[in-house]
Amino acid sequence: MQTQSYRVVVAGCGGMSHAWVKEVMKRPDAEIVALVDLYAENAQKIKDTYQLSCGLYTDLEHAITASKANLVLDVTIPDSHFHVSTTAMKQGCYVFGEKPMAASMEQAREIIQVAEATGRTLAVMQNRRYDPNIRSLRELIRQGTIGKPGMINADFFLGPHFGGFRDVMESPLILDMAIHTFDQARFILGADPVSVYCHEFNPPGSWYQGNASAICIYEMSDGSVFCYRGSWCAEGAATSWEADWRITGEKGTAIWDGAGAPYAEVVSPGNQEGQFMREMVRVEAPFLWDGNTGHAGCLDEMFLALEHGRRAETDCRDNIHSMAMVLGAIESAKSGQKIFL
Repeated sequence: MQTQSYRVVVAGCGGMSHAWVKEVMKRPDAEIVALVDLYAENAQKIKDTYQLSCGLYTDLEHAITASKANLVLDVTIPDSHFHVSTTAMKQGCYVFGEKPMAASMEQAREIIQVAEATGRTLAVMQNRRYDPNIRSLRELIRQGTIGKPGMINADFFLGPHFGGFRDVMESPLILDMAIHTFDQARFILGADPVSVYCHEFNPPGSWYQGNASAICIYEMSDGSVFCYRGSWCAEGAATSWEADWRITGEKGTAIWDGAGAPYAEVVSPGNQEGQFMREMVRVEAPFLWDGNTGHAGCLDEMFLALEHGRRAETDCRDNIHSMAMVLGAIESAKSGQKIFL
């Protein structure tokens, strides 16, 4: 039963806004009532493309007031996320926003303070949580199939030739991509980072100006160690965009290639005392989740959280830990030291 309707402002009308607008237009409980962009022609293009009847604005506060909005979608550039989210919450709106939630930890902490003070929330788009395979892998771990996890490893090796801003970023892999894998690790384990040591570098053959490869070692709050090995200039034998995962625990190992179904190999029941290498048995992962995937799945969770009056899975008070993994890794790489988070 529908209990609330959402009057939606879309802030930022660049290329990424299409994904947000398309999904919101499918919902009977949401109506786009305003488009905001510093460049009016961008907003006009979105309005024309989707035949919307909403108002066009260059100022967010004016747009919220004029349209009587109660929800803002922040699809602006990262440097604008702080201004958009805090302005929207202070104007009485909830916010769904693109990652990262802010450009610095100081801004992220202030966003949380504003959320607490206003009673509004910011939920962050972390679409890679919304996939039947990663949900299944998490369930393997939660059910204790491999026992208590001790080490979680993610390999991410791809060679995309984007061109544009990524090619000139200082830390393109960590700043633009690794937050997805870091957030996945937190999601799989149900744990948060405690410390990080990171070495980033730019290997031979790289077409990026900045460091396109990195190795990060995180101590996690559950006592496990998360090791990330990644490169965005790795030609050949590519992993999936979801990374290639190995999680070792007390009783066995869970494997996921990021594309197919995960599984575990655990010590066979029965007495194996004295065996040099113990016999193993394969355990298939349980598939219990049938929600929408990717962007649509994350948006479903955001709206459902509002409907139920609870925090979304990717609420800013949770997502700040994923952001800390990114910024902590950059700080460690620059200082050459382990950073406590």
